[in-house]
Amino acid sequence: MSKGKIGVLTESHFDETEFRVFNEFFPKNGYEVEYMSYLWGQPSLSFKGNDFTSDVVVTTCVTKVQPADYKGIILIGGYATDRLRYEENPIEGKINHSPAVEFLTKSVKEMEAGKLKIGAICHGMWLFCAAPPLIKGRRMTCAHNIMYDVINAGGKVVFDGKQLKDIVVDGGLITGRHPGVADMFVQVFLDELNKL
Repeated sequence: MSKGKIGVLTESHFDETEFRVFNEFFPKNGYEVEYMSYLWGQPSLSFKGNDFTSDVVVTTCVTKVQPADYKGIILIGGYATDRLRYEENPIEGKINHSPAVEFLTKSVKEMEAGKLKIGAICHGMWLFCAAPPLIKGRRMTCAHNIMYDVINAGGKVVFDGKQLKDIVVDGGLITGRHPGVADMFVQVFLDELNKL
């Protein structure tokens, strides 16, 4: 019997190591994994991973679901979240209003109410960077090469010696440094889900 769904936001050029770990680990621990994206009015879209050895067909559009439908939301690494923050008509002086960022904004409200966990690994924090009020003051880790994007958006990156910390938990937000810690990330995410 399913314990609930974990929604994974994805697009083209997702990290394939994380993709494989999610698909194996969460179902083994009782959670359904549902990939979601902005589908541009299509019933489904197929996305390829960074290495072009994995692909995923997505039928769940972020505009058709609510964060309350999920126990957890994960922002996958790779360049997927950069693509997800694309907005057709940016408005001067306003934060990003792409469908994925709007979904993330709703998800953060659920997280802050203690009803949902949000995870981001590697480049996943790029989606948060598109909406600085969502990231401001939060402690996190991420890929080294987007560290200053996170800092400039108001996030507080946590170091462990001369590198960013592998895993950081800040309230309902769980972040992982890169695909090399994917196994640790999913275990910590599961531990946090079990606290709901």
